[in-house]
Formats: sequence, structure tokens, C-alpha cells
Amino acid sequence: MILRILECTKKEEGDWGRNNYLLKRLNENNPIFNSDKKYLERLLVLEIDTIEDKDQCKKNIDVSKDRSVFLNPSLIKCTQCKNEIKLDEKSTRYENRWYHSKCFEIIPKIQQTKKDECVEKKIQKTNIDSVQVLITVTIFVFLVTSAYFILGPLSMIAMGIGGSLLIYHLISAHSKAYSKNKPGSRGPSVFLLFLLASPFIIGTVIAYEGYSLSESPVRIILLWAMTISFWSTMLFVPMAVFSKHREELQPELQFYPTVSIIIPAYNEEKVIIHTIEALLETKYPKKEIIFVDDGSKDRTLDIAMQYKDKITVLHKENGGKASALNYGLVYAKGEIVVIVDADTIIGRNSLKEMMKGFQVNEHVAAVAGNIKVRNRVNIITKCQALEYITGIQIVRRAFDIFGSITIVPGALGAFKKSFLLEAGAYGKDTIVEDFDQTIKLLKAGLITQGSTKATAYTEAPNTLHDFIEQRKRWYRGNIQVLIRHVDALTNPRYGHLQRLSFPYLMLGMLVTPIIGFVATINAIVGIIQGDGWYVLQVMAIFTVVHYLMSALAIRIDNEDPKLLWHAGFLIFGFKQLVDFLLLKAIIEQITKKKATWTSAKRIGI
Repeated sequence: MILRILECTKKEEGDWGRNNYLLKRLNENNPIFNSDKKYLERLLVLEIDTIEDKDQCKKNIDVSKDRSVFLNPSLIKCTQCKNEIKLDEKSTRYENRWYHSKCFEIIPKIQQTKKDECVEKKIQKTNIDSVQVLITVTIFVFLVTSAYFILGPLSMIAMGIGGSLLIYHLISAHSKAYSKNKPGSRGPSVFLLFLLASPFIIGTVIAYEGYSLSESPVRIILLWAMTISFWSTMLFVPMAVFSKHREELQPELQFYPTVSIIIPAYNEEKVIIHTIEALLETKYPKKEIIFVDDGSKDRTLDIAMQYKDKITVLHKENGGKASALNYGLVYAKGEIVVIVDADTIIGRNSLKEMMKGFQVNEHVAAVAGNIKVRNRVNIITKCQALEYITGIQIVRRAFDIFGSITIVPGALGAFKKSFLLEAGAYGKDTIVEDFDQTIKLLKAGLITQGSTKATAYTEAPNTLHDFIEQRKRWYRGNIQVLIRHVDALTNPRYGHLQRLSFPYLMLGMLVTPIIGFVATINAIVGIIQGDGWYVLQVMAIFTVVHYLMSALAIRIDNEDPKLLWHAGFLIFGFKQLVDFLLLKAIIEQITKKKATWTSAKRIGI
């Protein structure tokens, strides 16, 4: 009966969108809501006279009977404006509620307004950590005070150069992180030119001050090192605090792209079970896990096969990590590809946190995870733990602001698959495939960012021998990548990679170890020549600043404050070992010694 009324009602005299909806519900014998019943009651009472074929409808309904059934009919009210929806007014159903069509059009705007209000409330509720601010202010006050009152005008020159570099980078930070690859005149960045020119500027000032020829080299090298330290501190520290604050305001994930997780593995029987179990327990609704055994000779494949009902298990002949990753990419179906090392235990919310980075900007190609050392069992592993924290929470956060993180680590890194494929397969020309692939993405003008909330725990070398073996591969591979992409040093079309990131890499991997080695020798010579007080003052400034930066990094990352006790080793002992290994890698590259894959033994903690 009701169906016939709905079918016979003219389009222009009723809400046919609503009628079609009700026809479908009734034809499928589905229940209807009370609001729909009221609408039908009103329609039956008021619309019988507007039916085009009255005779045909009257054959199927008893009008008098129908009128006697419905008592005190009332129209449905619009959820938005609270006014009644008349029969000749268009209406829309949304989340089991009725709206005037015009009222419903403004709902998205209202929802957006509410979101903006929520963001404003979140901004108001997000309190800036007073301890972070205190440490930051202390660092800057100490730098200015020590440069002016302790070391005198020469250090102020060094600090002035560092300040000039800071202003240059802050101005360049206003430009978009995404590079449109616009060509320009080739040449090194202003930062690199300032850095290379600074020792000559300092040397000129020292000569003007009247220092002897024997004293000048000592002070030039020490002040050059101080210039780099001033620049790094003044740029990285405020950027790190700002990056932390910005991350706290990051909106919740709006959608869940499909994620393919690739685990390349070779002889990882001691750790692989923990990696797989952690990934299975990770909170993410749309994921697939692809395990790639790269011709393991132990029980790695047998262990992985125990999970074949939950993950995809692949096996291939041994060809190296890059080969295993490329093999896994062939089977990956997700929009996002996440790379996880076989010794990595990923955090339960890490995938969600990494996906947030992709929703900020369509040009984001990769998001780096926050790698932590889980086996903190002795001085070596604790120093590495602090090294990771300081590097990620201070240095990497600054690069995150510029959208040019240079290494998306193989331990935990997420990539947009389309960009990854366009950049080309993982190359075998280097032994650090993650570094090489990240630089390729940056050279394409894309953005790489980091997420410190996306945590992953890795197993660090716990003996001096294993540490040296790991770093030999890292540093030799890093130099290979620098040489392979040396054009990024002078090509302005690469944006922040050319202006900041790549010069800093060259500085850290080639210049800094040389400066460190020479500075150590010069410090000894200075003490012998009677300039020991000046040398001790410089060393004290370096030490205090390093401790303050380590404290800031630990605070930002909510890490164990006890690690701060090991900050001294990163200046005296650990740093000299790292500088030696870097210099060794440089010499091996110059002499064209073959680079080999070296790794630490797994202990399975």
C-alpha cells in the first residue's frame, strides 16, 4: 500500500530522493526509523490527492482506512536548523538523521570549524616544556658569555661567523621544502663557502692581534672547530625544540593507507622471531608483512616459515640486502612500503605515527623512524644509545624542519611506493643502500621527514671489535655515497640538499674528523708551548656545551637521564675512535681498497 503511494507520487511534488531511499528499504524488507514512519504517515494523509493515477492507486489502498490509522501526524525536523522538513523540500539523510539539503551543505564547513577549534584547544593545552626552554637558554647564554668574557674577541669572530650561517639558514627555511628542480648557476652553498673561508678569516684576525707564528696554527684550528660548534649549536638547538613542539601538534591520522612491510634477512636466527612477533602485534589495520630470506645458511628461513599463514615468506639466492629489498618490492601491494631490519623490534604504534608524515604534504617521499639501542649492557652500547639520541633529537630534527633528512634508516623507514619506484631500484654500488636511496629521493626534489614517536629498538654491537666492524661498513659506504652524489654539492636545483644537508654531510664525514685529529695534536702542542690555559678553556667550553645538548636531547626524547653520565666518553675516547675510523675509511677510498660488507654478531637480547 505504502509502496504504491511512493511509486505514484510525482517528482515535483515530493522528495523523491527520500522516496527512493524508502522504496529500497521496504522492497528489501529492511526496518525503517521512526522519522521515516512519520514521513510516510504525513505523505499518506496529505499526498493522496496529488497522485497522478488516482484510480489505479485507489484499487490498492483504502483511503478512509488509512486516514483512520494515522492520528496526529507531524513533520520531521531538520537536525541542523531544527525546523520542520516540508514534503516539497529536498532533504538528506546522514548518520541516521535528516537534514534540509541546504542545511546539509554547510555541515562540512561546521565540521572543519570544529576541527580548527580542536586544534586551537590542543595548541593551548600543549604546554612548552620549561626544562627544555631552560636548557636551551642556558646553552645560548653560556656560548655568548664564554666567547666574550673567557676567550675574548677572537672567539667572538668565530661566533659571528656561526651566527651569520644561522641567519642564512633561517632565511632559507622560509622557502618550501619541496624543490621544483629549477636550474640555476652552479656552485657551492653559502654555508660551505663560509665554512671553508672561516680559518683564513680567523687566521687574519690572529695575525692582526700579533700572535707569533708558532701560536697561530693552534688557535686557528681550535677556533675553526669552535666556529663549527657555534654554528651547529645555534642552528640545531632551537630547531630541535621547535620540531618537538610541532610534532606534538601533529593531527591524528585521517586515513589508513595500505602498508607493505619488507624484512630482508640473512643469517638472523637469533633475532628474527622477535622482529616478526613485534610486527604482528603492531596496531595497524591494513598491513602485509613480506619476509625475504636472502639465502641464509642457518635456521632463519625455517623460523620464518612458522609464520607462513600470517606473513608472506620469500626465499632467494644470496645477493645482498639491496637485492633482497628489490625482490620484496616486486610483491609489495601497499601504497606505503616500510623497511625493517631483521634485528629491529618495532613499537606498537610506530606504523600509525609514520603514516602521519605522509598526510602533511603530498610531496613527502619518506619518513624516518626513531631508532633506539635496546641492549644497553656496557659502556660501548650506552655510548651508542646516547649517540643515537643526540643525533636524532638534535641534528635530525633540524633537517626535519627543512624536509631534508639525509638518511631514512634501514632499521625503520617508510617510503611512498610510487616515489620509491620512480627513484629507481636499490643500488648495489654502495654498501649503505638506505643512505643512497634517500639521497636519490632528495635529488628528485621530494621531502624526507622523521617521526620520533615511531620508535624501533635495534641491537647495537656490544664489543669493541663488533663496533669497529659495523662502523667500517657504515663509514666506507657513506663516503661511497658522497662521491656518487657529489653533484648535489654544487647544483642549486636540489634545494635544501644543496644548501644545507649535503654540505653538512661532507663536513661531518670528511672535514670534522680531520679537524678533530689535527685539533688534538694542536692542543698537545699548545700545552707544550705554554698556551695550555687557552686550550683548557676551549676544551671546557666544548665539554659543557656537549653535556647541555645531550641533556636537551634526553629531555626531548623522554629518555633515561642516567645516560648523561656517558656524555663525557663521546668527547674523550668515543669521538677519537670514530674520527680514526672515518679517516681510515677516507684513506681506503683514496687507495681504492675494496669495500666489503661487515656486520656485528647477533646476541639475541
